[in-house]
Amino acid sequence: MNECEETLELLIDAVRRFTREVLVPAEPEVQLTHEIPDHVVRGLKELGLFGMTVPQEYGGLGLSMYEEARLVFEVAYAAPAFRSYFGTTNGVGTLGIINEGSEAQKRKYLPKLASGEMLASFCLTEPDAGSDAASLATRAVHDGDHYIINGTKRFITNAIHAGVFTVFARTGTKEQGASGISAFLVDRGTPGMSIGQPYEKMGFAGSHESDVTFDNVRVSASALLGAEGQGFKSAMRSLDHARLHMAAVAVGACERLLDEGVRYAIERKQFGRPIAEFQLIQAMLADSQAEAYAARAMVEKAARDKDAGKKITKEAACCKYFATEAAGRIADRILQVHGGNGYMKEYAIERLYRDVRLLRIYEGTSQILQIIAARELVREHL
Repeated sequence: MNECEETLELLIDAVRRFTREVLVPAEPEVQLTHEIPDHVVRGLKELGLFGMTVPQEYGGLGLSMYEEARLVFEVAYAAPAFRSYFGTTNGVGTLGIINEGSEAQKRKYLPKLASGEMLASFCLTEPDAGSDAASLATRAVHDGDHYIINGTKRFITNAIHAGVFTVFARTGTKEQGASGISAFLVDRGTPGMSIGQPYEKMGFAGSHESDVTFDNVRVSASALLGAEGQGFKSAMRSLDHARLHMAAVAVGACERLLDEGVRYAIERKQFGRPIAEFQLIQAMLADSQAEAYAARAMVEKAARDKDAGKKITKEAACCKYFATEAAGRIADRILQVHGGNGYMKEYAIERLYRDVRLLRIYEGTSQILQIIAARELVREHL
């Protein structure tokens, strides 16, 4: 093992211990208050998790995709809201700056994002533009050395916390479709920008999603991220990475669910013996173990391919689709293993069952990912 590999393993071990000793015990408090405790945020900052994807020259860890996935496996063992608090900053909220940003933009934002001093949000989804992001209606009109932005974005993670927003708006005509979309970096507090109250959700307590409205928001032309008309391509490039990241989140959740199920099956006794000895219980655990193992192997392989410079649009879609669907199936089985107790809030499975349901929706629904995987597969054979 070389020095870099040894350093990574030490970091993974530290994150694993922090997750089990700090994050998991904090889950009931987060469920009750819908807030991430201050001591948890401090710990996440000290571990450097806000800067996983930020290059070292800007104060981040500069992890490869494989290294990032390994860390996410560990932290996602706890309730997904913890990962959500720093995940957007590492993912779609920052990747555009890393990939497309000018040096001035990188110097302005990345060090603060890497340290956790500032959070980032990604404003793509709209009330009438979700999976069909190319149909977005938010507009940015060129006005001298500025752009004027008008529109509404929906379900924006960490909007109430964020200091910078990557905002996608149409600078071209509607007929231009995706090629008429540009991306802008908009600072919190810019006149005309307002943030709604967080939505009440089925699960994911502690993660905050809000609408963000732009009413004649005036930004300098220097706020343009990359070239005009290239915003949609930037978003899709970020989403390949983000989908692989979310697949890693699902893997962490699968492993937590499996541990909850095995532990309960060993402790729970019926007919004078642990239910873990009953074959139908064993079948549910075995199916869950097989799917969790397959999901992890898929993510690790795709992550290594991305690090090798390969295009992974199809693979990222497959990973996110399979891993999140597997998490849903495993959650259902493990709740069944718990029987009536699994429906009670005193058991973690009740909360985790609700939490993992969202994984099949955001960063691309399972159905959209099926379309992407099939489309890419067909293209390879043309």
